[in-house]
Amino acid sequence: MGKRIITQRRGKGSLTYRSPGHRYSYPISYPKTEEKITTEIHKIIKNAGRTAPLALIKINNEISSIPAALNLREGDIVSYNEKNDNAKLQILKLKDIPEGTAIYNIEGSPGDGGKFCRAAGTGAIVVLRTKDYIVVKLPSRKERKFNPDCKAAIGVIAGGGKAEKPMLKAGKYHHIMRARNKLYPKTSGVAMNAVDHPFGSGRGRHVGKPKTPKKNAPPGRNVGAIRARRTGWKR
Repeated sequence: MGKRIITQRRGKGSLTYRSPGHRYSYPISYPKTEEKITTEIHKIIKNAGRTAPLALIKINNEISSIPAALNLREGDIVSYNEKNDNAKLQILKLKDIPEGTAIYNIEGSPGDGGKFCRAAGTGAIVVLRTKDYIVVKLPSRKERKFNPDCKAAIGVIAGGGKAEKPMLKAGKYHHIMRARNKLYPKTSGVAMNAVDHPFGSGRGRHVGKPKTPKKNAPPGRNVGAIRARRTGWKR
């Protein structure tokens, strides 16, 4: 009898595919207070669960962490809820940020700590400000409306050259993936036997059937171009 395919095993949620949250240092969040505060970067740390380093901010004995901006160092001045040109890092509400400013770690709703633009080297841009909403162009080039009271940090996230550094050895990539419980290496479905995967067997690396499964396909067959928008010839 063949093995269960990766799609089924991942759906079960065993330890092999579960995120090891207990290894990660701090969740990303902004300070809960609404006061205007000027403080310093408490510490910059590396977190295995994220591509960018984390900057720790200590306000009222509460430690918050956000992705570190480019050229940010420990001891640099941070302004929270107020404009300060002398600060290396400014955290403001979107309604207080001028158009054309690069921002990151944007809140999806006021108080959620930041949900958008958190990967290394990324940055969004404030495109339009109105009384009811703020339009921001995300790294995906899509424009999205945000609540004017949502907070964001000004700047670009550090670690932009991360993708340019080549992985010279498979062992190095193994340890990176291992830290996040990501499956590595992955075997292609067309390289398997027919008993192990729906795309397996055949002459050479060839699927031999449509990659889009039926809507009523069982979990073991539901692989490939799932929920394709359209199929067939384009007329």
